[in-house]
Amino acid sequence: MNYWLVKSEPFKYSWEMFEKDKKTFWDGVRNYQARNNLREMKKGDWVLWYHSNEGKEIVGIAKVVKEHYQDPTTIDPNWVAVDLAPVKKLKKPVNLAQIKADKRLQNIALVKQGRLSVIPIKPEEFDILLEHSERK
Repeated sequence: MNYWLVKSEPFKYSWEMFEKDKKTFWDGVRNYQARNNLREMKKGDWVLWYHSNEGKEIVGIAKVVKEHYQDPTTIDPNWVAVDLAPVKKLKKPVNLAQIKADKRLQNIALVKQGRLSVIPIKPEEFDILLEHSERK
């Protein structure tokens, strides 16, 4: 199993909208590295949902329910989408300041490649992020 982080601007598509929909396709990626990450996603992989621009925080966990296929928003065969389903809202959001302050997360791609919209997360990073969400 692999772990990922996807970014969504909450005013466009928030975690709450995602939970209401119960499933969504992750489309519109037009960066080659992010596209390659989508292609690497496998059914059952865990995905952290990050609210970008507003909030700048991880708010939930999703899973990949359908592996990559042609992005339905374009006829260009270079771009793909995956289907995601919500698993659970985090007990407490984990904001970017917390992530940057944790020395164990100093090499996390969210900080190193901040503009990338689909990011691989190492298993130990995933566990640390969940640990932050459980703190009081």
